[in-house]
Amino acid sequence: MKFSVVSKDKKTNARVGVLETPNGVLNTPAFLSVATLASIKGLDTFEMRDIGAEIIICNTYHLMLRPGADLIKKIGGLHKFMNWEGALMTDSGGYQAFSLGFGMTDKVGKVVNENRQSKKSTTEKNQSQNTKLAKITEDGVKFNSHIDGSLHNLTPEYSMEIQNKLGADLIYVLDECTSPLADYEYTKQSIARTLRWAKRSQEAHKNNKQTLFGIVQGGVYQGLRKQSAKEISNLGFEGYGIGGSFGGKQMPKIVESVISILPEEKPKHLLGIGEIDDILLAVERGVDMFDCVTPTRYGRHGVVLTISGKLNIFLSKYKSDKSPLDKKCSCLVCQRYTRAYLAHLCRSGEINGLRFLTYHNIFFMIQLFEAIRKSIQENKFEKLKNNIIKKWRK
Repeated sequence: MKFSVVSKDKKTNARVGVLETPNGVLNTPAFLSVATLASIKGLDTFEMRDIGAEIIICNTYHLMLRPGADLIKKIGGLHKFMNWEGALMTDSGGYQAFSLGFGMTDKVGKVVNENRQSKKSTTEKNQSQNTKLAKITEDGVKFNSHIDGSLHNLTPEYSMEIQNKLGADLIYVLDECTSPLADYEYTKQSIARTLRWAKRSQEAHKNNKQTLFGIVQGGVYQGLRKQSAKEISNLGFEGYGIGGSFGGKQMPKIVESVISILPEEKPKHLLGIGEIDDILLAVERGVDMFDCVTPTRYGRHGVVLTISGKLNIFLSKYKSDKSPLDKKCSCLVCQRYTRAYLAHLCRSGEINGLRFLTYHNIFFMIQLFEAIRKSIQENKFEKLKNNIIKKWRK
């Protein structure tokens, strides 16, 4: 991998970069569409190429369970398996330690509002004991498959073995994603464990054609975030992810403090964050890459992304609306179909309705990032950010 910064905004820390991988070039800031099971839900890889996608991210945990890394390697790796000619990234499987464990127990996601955060759960002190499908140990993550209940132990070494077999261009060390409700002491222990896992991942990584990213953790605690950033950056990874959980209003400040510590010349990836205002605030602080299931999940639930905000196609006012989803969008769905027709398809449970909305949403994200890059090059990013956030928060 080779990464270079080609343009910087004069008023903010936003920047445009070019990331070269063995299977394609990625222009940053960039959005990585999520293909959890080696498939974008509702779209194929040919459509993704037509839309303009340059990179896709797949999920190590799910692919190790089904169909298995050995089978994918036998077929020729993820690129051939899913017939994708662009860049590919895989996560480490560490996020499932949270989502199947504490996230399931306390019913929280990566981001929690400050009111919930202030009411700390009593379970975080024994997080490794009080989980449903996953348990954290020094060795790794022990979990029961959500498919058949079989027991697995995902260690840093095993995560590297799986990702080496999958063959993505960019891969991640195994980490622990802590809950936004986890207390300071548990989070402090967790970042120390994540650092040890990062070192073990480095030692176990065997494929020099793949670029290994480190991950910064630390939850909602800015001091622990800084400590994690310093320690992980000292290990000399070629790229860095900012993972874990956040309090909604704390995210920009935490991201800014982490970015200031990580090596400027290396790409930074804010993992699992996909809301438009969060993305813009992170780009402003120097983040280069984002991934999230938001565009596809929204599409499957009738939510449309537009430059003016979200649109719910199930609202009755769209039943007879002759206008396109977004008058300013040039995607094939907006050029060909009316809101009335798409509302009919979605209300009728027709798979094409949800597929068309997904197509539009991913197209929207790719076009948004193209506009972001252009605005940075023209030193107009702040104006773009303010205009979009004003519309999305009205």
